[in-house]
Amino acid sequence: MGIRKSLIGVAAGVVGLIGTRLELLGLEAANEKARLLRLLGMSFAALLFLTLAVLVFSVLVSVYFWPTDNRYVALGLLAAVYGILGVIMLAAVRRSLVYDPVPFAATLSELQRDAELLSRIRGAAEHDDERRAQAREY
Repeated sequence: MGIRKSLIGVAAGVVGLIGTRLELLGLEAANEKARLLRLLGMSFAALLFLTLAVLVFSVLVSVYFWPTDNRYVALGLLAAVYGILGVIMLAAVRRSLVYDPVPFAATLSELQRDAELLSRIRGAAEHDDERRAQAREY
């Protein structure tokens, strides 16, 4: 009867452990969802207003330089500036994607700790089994 109680206790512990880890995963998923929606909304608004500002600025420069002989130089410089800004922004996005923390890092860390603990327990149990087997031989 002692083994059965032990197995039930271990099973209850494992179920509790899995429940805790799933709860942590759910909390992190909710946080990531809220963060993503907030970032998407702000990014869309920023993109809209920056596009309007660039459009108005481009029209202003074009109208200012149109009667002169430098109108094509002005338009070329505008295109170059916009291209450079676009490359800088793409580099910033790439850097953010590469170096930002991994989503669900806390859950992965906890699962890794659990796996290490179970591995140590299994190793200790195997070592105990070997000692018992050697003791029976004598």
